[in-house]
Amino acid sequence: MKKLEDSLTLQLLRARESAMTFFRPVLQQAGFTEQQWRVLRVLNDHKELEAKQLAHLCCILSPSLTRIIKSFVEDGMIIRIRSHEDQRITLLSLSDKAKKLVSEFRPDVDAGYKQLIDQLGEKKLKELSSLLDEVIKLSPPNK
Repeated sequence: MKKLEDSLTLQLLRARESAMTFFRPVLQQAGFTEQQWRVLRVLNDHKELEAKQLAHLCCILSPSLTRIIKSFVEDGMIIRIRSHEDQRITLLSLSDKAKKLVSEFRPDVDAGYKQLIDQLGEKKLKELSSLLDEVIKLSPPNK
């Protein structure tokens, strides 16, 4: 068995925590949790999504996403719209208020990415991203 400190899953968690140090101050200033920011960012980039699609893209479990959506709807940040093609489907989109907040804090988030790239290097970051994509696409052998 590998030593605990060599565990891939622990290294990935530590790397995530290290990377988030570049963004947490901005999110705290904006008053958002990491999950809330992911929801805002993904909806900003995709315009309209079903909750299931949003959960997948944000890597958020449905119960947590349900709470975030409920809170954002109450705060006027997310709008629920019935699909024109299928009235059974509810689509989620950002309100103008939310779009304004995303555009207000996006430069600070982008500055966090720049700091990360400045320290790690663009080439290494691209290599890391490529390796992580490979790990994401792995599937366990059938038993």
